[in-house]
Amino acid sequence: MELQLADPEATAALGQRMAATRPPQAVVYLRGDLGAGKSTLARALLRALGVGGTIRSPTYTLVERYPLADGSEAWHLDLYRIADAGELEYLGLDADEVGLWLVEWAERGAGALPRADLVVELAVEGDGRRAHLVPASAVGAAWLGALHPRA
Repeated sequence: MELQLADPEATAALGQRMAATRPPQAVVYLRGDLGAGKSTLARALLRALGVGGTIRSPTYTLVERYPLADGSEAWHLDLYRIADAGELEYLGLDADEVGLWLVEWAERGAGALPRADLVVELAVEGDGRRAHLVPASAVGAAWLGALHPRA
């Protein structure tokens, strides 16, 4: 699915739509250059899932954990600063309790992360962004179908 996002508000609206249709458990890889809107999308999605208070960027902490209303957690990871996937071993990432993974720079954690269900590729295009959503599993395909039902 290809979308044109005219401004940050459109990126946030995509995050809200993703929250409204998300499956109970999913892994999302957020790809794109610095400034492409990955954190904007993640914040909007988390906010729409009911996360209150400050939603911090995990740029320096590597992972931020947020409780969700269904009793699970959403984890937002930013792996830009890691040099080797082995470093993730020290973060205590236990996939069993996670309802939603939002992973920026997932390629840096290759082999140490759960496989993606949905890949969201963001790119700067003029004053806006282009979003390309690609399912990577049956869960991701169903999510994408719910996100963009065919008429």
